[in-house]
Amino acid sequence: ELESLGTPFELTRRGAIRATLEGEQRSPDRAIVTHLDTLGAMVRELKTNGRLGIVMIGHWSARFAEGARVTIFTDRHSYRGTILPLKASGHVYNKEIDSQPVSWDNLEVRVDEKVQDKEDLKNFGFNVGDYVAVDTDLEITKSGFIKARHLDNKAGVTCQLAAIKAIQDAKIKLPVDCHPLFTITEEEGTGASSVLHGDVASMVAIDNSTVATGQNSKEDSVIIAMRDQGGLYDYHLTHKLIKLCEDHKIPYVRDVFRHYRSDAASALSAGNDIRTALICFGLDASHGYERSHIDSLISLTQLICLYLMSETEITRDKDELGSLEGFPQQFEENT
Repeated sequence: ELESLGTPFELTRRGAIRATLEGEQRSPDRAIVTHLDTLGAMVRELKTNGRLGIVMIGHWSARFAEGARVTIFTDRHSYRGTILPLKASGHVYNKEIDSQPVSWDNLEVRVDEKVQDKEDLKNFGFNVGDYVAVDTDLEITKSGFIKARHLDNKAGVTCQLAAIKAIQDAKIKLPVDCHPLFTITEEEGTGASSVLHGDVASMVAIDNSTVATGQNSKEDSVIIAMRDQGGLYDYHLTHKLIKLCEDHKIPYVRDVFRHYRSDAASALSAGNDIRTALICFGLDASHGYERSHIDSLISLTQLICLYLMSETEITRDKDELGSLEGFPQQFEENT
């Protein structure tokens, strides 16, 4: 997609993507980041009953894996299958169906080939470590809702690409260089740890919110995160994004995420001295069978464009180290 847009990019050794949108100012520059990877599973055992024991890739509940249709990728071929609990037939197990534990140890993949035992699996080329990809089951309703697995973070990737296309189609010259980043290990915890370079002073992560009781997120608006499990987001960068929403009448809400980390956390954990913020699309049932709304995706894309077109937040950030002079203070901004 970046090639079709004519956007220059390069890959890291591990496969993360760093694109470049040139601006009037080369340094310090900024980055936006979203992750390409999503949830899945990996074969941990070839079982004597001809089925596959699995472990999760990323962090998601076995409850949402039950019944999922999947593709298993061996070293040479791919095969179809279904993730099932160990006790799958109501006609056989009756009430035990409902009392069995919700656990990855209680799941197996029924392979859609004539396999009866471990040797059959070996003959087909199955191995421990084979990847298991879960079908997305996408549906878009007339009312604008988008339902699927893996909207985290395919929807975020879509918004980032749409913003890049809009900027380039309009031939807008950005005030400062921006690097759109696409990471491939966010769900495993490493994300943006190695894709940045030293010239980036601020980075905005683009990901899903968590719509649920006790949360402030909404499915049809932008959500600006104030903090998550990884810590606090930068006050000044976050409030700049809030002001962009307010000035341009983009519907938004603020939220705090308790069991959640983003690419920003991995970037900071790797020692990058940058300002970070997190902007989100609304998402219900995250890491389950998810749902968002087209209004949220449109609003989020608009906010990304506005951020890319905005001036540098803090002039002092051109220097990695400096005196107190020019360092921003909350009181001055609020007055």
